[in-house]
Amino acid sequence: MPKTTFTREEIQSFAQLSPFELKDKFIQIAQAVQEDKPGQKEKSSAQMLNAGRGNPNWIASGPREAFFALGYFALSESKRVWSADNLGGMPEKGDIGKRFDRWLRANPELPGTEMLQACVEKAVERFGFDRDAFLHELADSIVGDNYPVPDRMLVHAEKVVRGYIGDEMFDKRPPADNNLSLFATEGGTAAMCYIFDSLMKNGLLKKGDKIALLTPVFTPYLEIPELDTYEFEVVHVSASMFAETGVREWRYPTEEVAKLEDPAIKLACIVNPSNPPSLAMSQRVIDQIKDIVATKNPHLLLVTDDVYGTFVEGFRSIAADLARNTLLVYSYSKHYGCTGWRLGVIGLHDDNVIDEMIANLPADEKARLAKRYGTLTLEPEKIRFIDRLVADSRQVALNHTAGLSLPQQVQMVLFSLFDMLDEGQAYKLKVRSIVQQRLDLLLEGAQMKISEDAQRAGYYIELDLLAEAERTQGKEFADFLEKNYEPVDPLFRLAEQTHVVLLNGGGFDGPEWSVRVSLANLDDLDYLKIGHHLRAIFDDYIAEWRASKG
Repeated sequence: MPKTTFTREEIQSFAQLSPFELKDKFIQIAQAVQEDKPGQKEKSSAQMLNAGRGNPNWIASGPREAFFALGYFALSESKRVWSADNLGGMPEKGDIGKRFDRWLRANPELPGTEMLQACVEKAVERFGFDRDAFLHELADSIVGDNYPVPDRMLVHAEKVVRGYIGDEMFDKRPPADNNLSLFATEGGTAAMCYIFDSLMKNGLLKKGDKIALLTPVFTPYLEIPELDTYEFEVVHVSASMFAETGVREWRYPTEEVAKLEDPAIKLACIVNPSNPPSLAMSQRVIDQIKDIVATKNPHLLLVTDDVYGTFVEGFRSIAADLARNTLLVYSYSKHYGCTGWRLGVIGLHDDNVIDEMIANLPADEKARLAKRYGTLTLEPEKIRFIDRLVADSRQVALNHTAGLSLPQQVQMVLFSLFDMLDEGQAYKLKVRSIVQQRLDLLLEGAQMKISEDAQRAGYYIELDLLAEAERTQGKEFADFLEKNYEPVDPLFRLAEQTHVVLLNGGGFDGPEWSVRVSLANLDDLDYLKIGHHLRAIFDDYIAEWRASKG
């Protein structure tokens, strides 16, 4: 194959972009008109394979059917109260459970009714809900006729999602008493924005403060601290361990984790399982961080983004072991194939160091915050941080209209209850097997080696091409690549020659010569093709190296 038509200088300029913006450039290249001969142009018939983004190509259909069935029931309740020329009333609570049972008997052929009934009964059985109160919350919420009350999260919804978090993020071993308060947000991305904003607004972080990032990491965690709003000093805790020569383990050395001992570090951001390496944090590292908090840095705040936790057997968030210090972020997007729904939560244990730190702020800071939140209550100093997050998300003044939309909260509840059923557990095993099968096919095609790890989520894979070069051809070949090409050169070749789009691992603060492959968004055999294309590009470099030696 020929080299890329882009010059090294052009590649250097594009490499300065965020990996997600660079992805768009690769897409343009992959879709571009191909020039076969001077003066002759024709479109390539090759299919573009975009493995650059993590949006899965599956959805959880059962809880969605239950959602739409619930919508029909809720509309029947609305029309029962008031029906005239497309006008309905607000669903009523009294005897709604009896009417729900009659409606189920009257609509046995409607898709989703069985799943909806199973979810409702599971909620009543597990959480001891008053059936009428729960059904009324569901029916009233799905028609979206009220503001969210409570604004942070609906009463029954919070209990259900807390149960789901306990099952899936804490491996059914939640922190003692499990007093985890939740704030329903517009996906994990909104949760990230709200957390950084409120920590600043409450004086727990200040411009220029020192924070730590456990890397490689999802790019926004790298980019947000550089914004002029924050300008944080960033300490990188790098997963730099090797299983063997040329095979990265993607684990954190003890000396790297020890950086968190510095009491000047106010916050550490963790994506667990990691993105892109896609490995759950080891208990060794969790124990080391626990010891650091207990002895060296007791006020260290942790933000753990655990969106991929369901893809690892026995996953347990660091928020279970360090509940007082940790803000947990979870999004339903990847497991349930619902990135468009924007469903996420922030979890914070009721006994936490953040509220303690706010209570111990200097008098002038307390006065400033009392003024900020003074329109919400006569005792603003008693507002917990989890509730300050809600107020700050709406600039405080619009706190009375804050909260995630009620239909979104209903879908979140149904996803959570589905997980508590046998069908939900079978679904979980299925989506895990999907990404594992795709990983196997990718590696078969690429003929590359990765470390064996029981805690691999496998939602992404990060392949270090330079390490692979040294493993297979020796250090001389690896040195040749570094000297003669830019680290993203393979990605330009893939896009231009094979219509394959991947992301550069360097954009996630991983090795510059690494690439990230999403294993979620293409058909299984597409990953075998991507692997073959990656191997062909790699073989081209080997041929160019050998030719250079004469």
